[in-house]
Amino acid sequence: MATSERSIVARRAAVQQVTRSAFREPAELVAWMGAVQAQDPLGARWALGLRLAGRPGEAAIVRALAEGTILRTHVMRWTWQLVTPADLRWMLPLVSARLVARAARRHRELALDASTLRRAHAALAGALDGGAHLTRAELAAALRAAGIDPGGPRLSHLLGHAELHGIVCSGAPRGKQPTWALLDARAPAAGAPLARQEALAELARRYFTSRGPATARDFAWWSGLAPAEARAGIAGAGAALAQDVIDGVVHWQAPQPPAATRAALDDAYLLPAFDEYLVAYQDRSAMLDPRHARHHNAGGGMLSPVVVVGGRVVGTWRRTLARKGVTVSLALFETPAAGDRARIAAAAERYGAFLGLEAEIEGLTPRTRKDH
Repeated sequence: MATSERSIVARRAAVQQVTRSAFREPAELVAWMGAVQAQDPLGARWALGLRLAGRPGEAAIVRALAEGTILRTHVMRWTWQLVTPADLRWMLPLVSARLVARAARRHRELALDASTLRRAHAALAGALDGGAHLTRAELAAALRAAGIDPGGPRLSHLLGHAELHGIVCSGAPRGKQPTWALLDARAPAAGAPLARQEALAELARRYFTSRGPATARDFAWWSGLAPAEARAGIAGAGAALAQDVIDGVVHWQAPQPPAATRAALDDAYLLPAFDEYLVAYQDRSAMLDPRHARHHNAGGGMLSPVVVVGGRVVGTWRRTLARKGVTVSLALFETPAAGDRARIAAAAERYGAFLGLEAEIEGLTPRTRKDH
């Protein structure tokens, strides 16, 4: 690994709380990160658990979601995110108009015109009035009762559109089923909203202090903002951010970012699918050798969970859950050294402990996988 790449991964792993843990509560961590990608609910819970001090179990994350101290809803790039109620209020106005405009063609294909979307908002709000937390099927029934067909992909777009407009957000899970609730009930508006320039600056500050060093292009990718607005956010953050030129490219970060110990950086970590350690950057080459990129991103919008050692991706993994245990199946790019095998095994055991299950590990000593 080049010296510049090692410097980048060392600083990113530290500020992302992978190699250091400055927070004990899920909401504190999510507020630090600004937003955490959450397509895979179990993976998103592990994304928090592996970063929290004290190594809380999965139940602590589930409890935070049920209580509403963190919410799972659509924000950046019209993707699922974990975000705090207070932050969601100022983030949505930054990104919603651009995302809805980009979805216009698909909405026309689905016959979701402005009138239908307004009626859907009213139907969803009415069904959730009084503090109800309803499942996807129950909200689909409410839409049908209002004369709106939620069939096929229409329901996902109707719910996502309502989320981006601040009508609904995640409710308390009902068993294994997610629910939706009114945003006004889960995150009551408090105080005057941030002006757009203030919100842009705050989003830039959150992003670069929790993910830097990163570039303006990385920030625009992660946030979904237009490049000009991303640059305006960086400028607005002022002295809260510091510039660093790495290999001739301008990067931004906190003026005095925290550092990780050498031992913590050299350790092994099992990161979930869509983890911010990779997905937060347009250019992931410092952490993931481009030769192996196809193993992480095989297409179709799916990103694999990854094994990280020394700040770099060394393979992928998958979980198989059973009643009393979890099997962690590894697909490593190369046969690891004995010390790294022990670190990877310990990382798998930490994942099992998070779930409250015994971890069984497969594929720890594979044959070298050649890339073409």
